[in-house]
Amino acid sequence: MSITGNILINGQWLSGAASNFSAVNPATGTKSLQIFSNADIAQVDNAVELASTAFDTFSQYSDTQKATLLRSISAELEIIRPAIIEQGTWETALPEMRIDGELSRTIGQLSMFAQLLEKGDWKRPVIEQAQPNRKPLPKPDLRLTQVPLGPVVVFSASNFPLAFSVAGGDTASALAAGCPVIVKTHSAHPATSELIASAILKAIETCGAPKAIFAMLHGSGRTIGTALVRHPKVKAVGFTGSITGGRALYDVAVSRPEPIPFFGELGSTNPVYILPQSLEEKAEQIAGSFLDSLMMGVGQFCTSPGMLIAVKGSAFDRLFTALAEKAPTLGAGSMLTAGICDNYNVLCAKRSNLTIIGRGSAADNAASQAQVSLFSIDATDYLANLDLEEEVFGPSSLVIGCESQAQMLEVAASMKGHLTGAIFAQEKDHNIATKLLPILQQRIGRVLFDGFGTGVELSSAMSHGGPYPSSSASQTTSVGTRAIERFTRPLCYQNTPDALLPIELQNANPGGIMRLVNNQWSDKSII
Repeated sequence: MSITGNILINGQWLSGAASNFSAVNPATGTKSLQIFSNADIAQVDNAVELASTAFDTFSQYSDTQKATLLRSISAELEIIRPAIIEQGTWETALPEMRIDGELSRTIGQLSMFAQLLEKGDWKRPVIEQAQPNRKPLPKPDLRLTQVPLGPVVVFSASNFPLAFSVAGGDTASALAAGCPVIVKTHSAHPATSELIASAILKAIETCGAPKAIFAMLHGSGRTIGTALVRHPKVKAVGFTGSITGGRALYDVAVSRPEPIPFFGELGSTNPVYILPQSLEEKAEQIAGSFLDSLMMGVGQFCTSPGMLIAVKGSAFDRLFTALAEKAPTLGAGSMLTAGICDNYNVLCAKRSNLTIIGRGSAADNAASQAQVSLFSIDATDYLANLDLEEEVFGPSSLVIGCESQAQMLEVAASMKGHLTGAIFAQEKDHNIATKLLPILQQRIGRVLFDGFGTGVELSSAMSHGGPYPSSSASQTTSVGTRAIERFTRPLCYQNTPDALLPIELQNANPGGIMRLVNNQWSDKSII
């Protein structure tokens, strides 16, 4: 498929009116032959204004219509799978298997939301019928549903060029909610982004939906990104990226004359706690699986295990030795961009005063390749230097040796918010685990046992979020069916004629969906 290098507004591929740039293969440093154009502020305004107008129509789409659109996008992505894989591997240096799997995940997310819409009860409708004879005052007829917020800005992630980008979870859940989407692409994979956007546009045309419900803009986060968040007709933002960039945009979102919700996944170090009996029985095994998890995506997963905490002793020494022996055997890997690699090396250099457990083999391309770097520190020293909790985006981790179980709990209590927290425990560890869990509950979005957080299941039971700074809205998730709730708000209808109610609140309940009627769950009609 040919790549235009253009931006997409209202179904038209337009030349961006700002500066131009090229894509770069991070494994070789080679620039793309295709030149890409950045949008300017006027084009930002045009995209948002058109999306706002389209919202009037799209917000009234039935769940069936929206599900059909999502399934059509899935079908169009499948048609161009080979082109997406070829382009994605070139722009990211990720292996074909990874890009192929991530595309399947992206299609799976779209299908998951389509299924949610087809089931029909995602708005959790509540009906409380009137009680005109209630004393001392009559009770009105009250009916509660969810309605979409309006145009949503989605920022593509660098580390997931498909699943958290143009047609990723934020876009899928926003469209499912009935919100138009304006995507601000990531400059690391613009051609891949255009391919995905072309599939979305084809689906929109096939379904006869308003073309302005989706736009794709290239541009700087500081200029185009800020302008999008600041635009008065944008009603919510989905972001996956750094704490620094995310916090800057969050501050813009909440300081507007009309503050809007900013759903940002920012930074996470994902601590791993190995409890004593588990450490005694599986020190070497855990060391191997820990490094395997750390090396996934060259450490560029938001759920990568960046800290490992255990009580010192002979079993801890075995763990330490196993890590030291295996680390040098691990080859360097190409990171997503040279800039990300440079930042990784800077952060690792700041830890040069710590004990070095081991490093991977040297990189052969200093511009984009990174080697594993494992550091260690005593818990007492760590507690005096809590800035070591900062995420190092890449294949590095910090091992913290505690003097006692009590000190392990103290380390846990010192931490901020994280997406995941892992516990390795045997039955004999349950006593300490029951003390650790309440501490993690306040700081972790997903607690898992005997495994690592890398790999996020598409499930209604999944939470991908957590207390700040792992996310800016700890009460939400960006993965799973509940992600749709970020882009809706509750709306109550009082004493409204049945014919004017949304379908999920009408007495006949033509969809046969489950509703909470007078405090009783029912899928029956109201007589």
